[in-house]
Amino acid sequence: MLGRLRGRYGRLKLIWADGGYAGKLIEWTASFGNWVLEIVKRSDDVTGFVVLPKRWIVERTFGWIGRYRRMSKDYEMLPASSEAMILIVMINLMIHRLAPG
Repeated sequence: MLGRLRGRYGRLKLIWADGGYAGKLIEWTASFGNWVLEIVKRSDDVTGFVVLPKRWIVERTFGWIGRYRRMSKDYEMLPASSEAMILIVMINLMIHRLAPG
């Protein structure tokens, strides 16, 4: 997925990722795309449920996408179809933000 971003988004400089993506991916993103991969980790001091920094942005977006009936379940057979539907939903959300009502 990151390979497709290389030519499309020239302004992309920082990518946030979960702790599971630590390791060689950090070096690969720096060399391949000239990006900085910032791993958002949970604090060792905290016990129980804690909202991670920046994580709420992703979860909020998933919530917006899930409000559309077709996106509430995985109905698509091909990943390309799912990607197209997510794109359509996000375009619809942006249009309604620009021109509410």
